[in-house]
Amino acid sequence: MISMTARIPFDRIFKLTEHGVTIRSEMAAGVTTFLTMAYIIFVNPSILKEAGVPFSGALFATCIAAAIGSLLMGLLANYPFALAPGMGLNAYFTYTVVLGLKHDWHVALGAVFLSGIVFLLLTLVRIRALIVDAIPMTLKTAVACGIGLFIAFIGLKNAGVIVASPATFVTLGHIVSKPVLLALIGLVITGALMARGFKMAILIGIFVVTVAAIGFGLAKLPTSIVEVPAWRETFLQLDVRGALSIGLLDVVFVFLFVDMFDCIGSMMGLAQQAGYLDNQGKLPRINRALLCDSIATIVGALFGTSTVVTYIESATGVSEGGRTGLVAVTVAILFLFAAFLSPIAGIIPAIATAPALIVVGALMMRSVTAIRWDDLTEAIPALLTMLAMPLTFSIANGLALGFIFYPLLKVLAGRGREVSPLVYVLALVFLLRYAYLSGE
Repeated sequence: MISMTARIPFDRIFKLTEHGVTIRSEMAAGVTTFLTMAYIIFVNPSILKEAGVPFSGALFATCIAAAIGSLLMGLLANYPFALAPGMGLNAYFTYTVVLGLKHDWHVALGAVFLSGIVFLLLTLVRIRALIVDAIPMTLKTAVACGIGLFIAFIGLKNAGVIVASPATFVTLGHIVSKPVLLALIGLVITGALMARGFKMAILIGIFVVTVAAIGFGLAKLPTSIVEVPAWRETFLQLDVRGALSIGLLDVVFVFLFVDMFDCIGSMMGLAQQAGYLDNQGKLPRINRALLCDSIATIVGALFGTSTVVTYIESATGVSEGGRTGLVAVTVAILFLFAAFLSPIAGIIPAIATAPALIVVGALMMRSVTAIRWDDLTEAIPALLTMLAMPLTFSIANGLALGFIFYPLLKVLAGRGREVSPLVYVLALVFLLRYAYLSGE
């Protein structure tokens, strides 16, 4: 039992009595949230590893960034929202910036750091919320859904379900091979468990496929269980000067705005679920909450990981009754412990994390029904945004097409007044970006 003396400081910091919760219930909600998002400990380093980032260092950076972001959210904003390196943004980091644009991962980390600095400055002067308010809801929704398609596409690729084809670009892989079958079995297990409400569905799916992969000789057992991660491999390895000198401003721009859409959308959804929104639909202490992902992104880049965002999986903790920052603080503590499990995480093969990518992609597609498909000035930009991301293997291209076609169609339809002036500015920026690239 927790004594009254211990309870009073917690009550003063997190206002437990005011929210009608207890230390035990909040910590239980924190464990629930952690279990539903702990897949990022394995998935994020796996994705960054493909960009050349050392796995052990990336795992440590992932855990530290998640711990610091969640701790700040709990102590500064007193919200039960957990943070960690974002899915989609890590894919953009690896598959677009490093593998696509051929930039070194040190330089890519420099771009993440710069975007974090911009996040922080825009938050301090209260501009981030104004910018987000100006962006059409259709494009915010389309960006989230497009990232979901992109993540699912990568998951199918890692599973071997789809492979490259010179005739049709992509085609069905060797569907009866052991790796593909194991990945598909993992997808069925994960999906079925999630449908039945199991909080650890994604982790169970990863565990089952990993054990089976070891049994079939597709993965190896670790030589130890706990070890201090090789954090020096990624700590302070970012190249900020390189990010500035080679003109990665468009990359910084994408990191900035994708994080805005993801973070604000997640916060609004979670706040509505928890009953935090006021009568005007606004979230109290929003600037404090936005400061958390800004600082966590900067710290994450210093340690060696991609952009940090608010996780929608926090909804599981909220559903369990979590209402205060003690939930986020609990998540932070658990991520600190997880930082020393790199030997276990290192045995996880790509086919084991592929189902997680596909499932998370499906979860991110849930908001697609919010798009007004009966209005072509809304539907066409949304469709282009969503399809361009996986088909061009670039989140930047999806964003660009959406921002360009949205105001263009509105103007030609005689509805230009529906578009915020800021959207016209963004459309012009993207047009200039393509003009610059085509001139190279």
